[in-house]
Amino acid sequence: MAGRTDAAAEFRAFFECHYAELARLARLLTGDAEGADDLAADALVALWRRWDRVRAADHPAAYARGVVANLARSHIRSAIRERRRITLFWAQCSDHAEAPDVPAVVDVQQALRTLPFRKRACVVLRHAFDLSERETALALGISVGTVKSQTSKGMAQLERLLGPQATVLVPLRN
Repeated sequence: MAGRTDAAAEFRAFFECHYAELARLARLLTGDAEGADDLAADALVALWRRWDRVRAADHPAAYARGVVANLARSHIRSAIRERRRITLFWAQCSDHAEAPDVPAVVDVQQALRTLPFRKRACVVLRHAFDLSERETALALGISVGTVKSQTSKGMAQLERLLGPQATVLVPLRN
């Protein structure tokens, strides 16, 4: 038990000494100030899981920076994939509504932009394009359960933003 306590104390000291540096590195690598703290925290969780290996390394801080760099790379790749999905999704949306209610369209589109990609895509595919849960899941490469939960959460968020009477998304087709 004493060895575990020593390891925890060593890790705590490492955390206190290097957390800010790792968060700054994550911020500089990703350009995402908000996500940098999460990325540094994820890296430290990974380091804690392998703390015996990390503390035995010649340069534990360098090891930690490598973990942050790898997580940042994954974060950036995910963001790029998301942007590609968004681009492909909107490129396929060429339907135009006749005489749209422009203020309502603008309000709905602004509200939609506040949703994370997956929630937004689920809501739009389900309600504006009238796809089934299964078709939406296939289009996005996710499970039907994820479609259900993301659509429900996205609609709830839109209701909070727009009010319950404004959640009809037909104007999105223009």
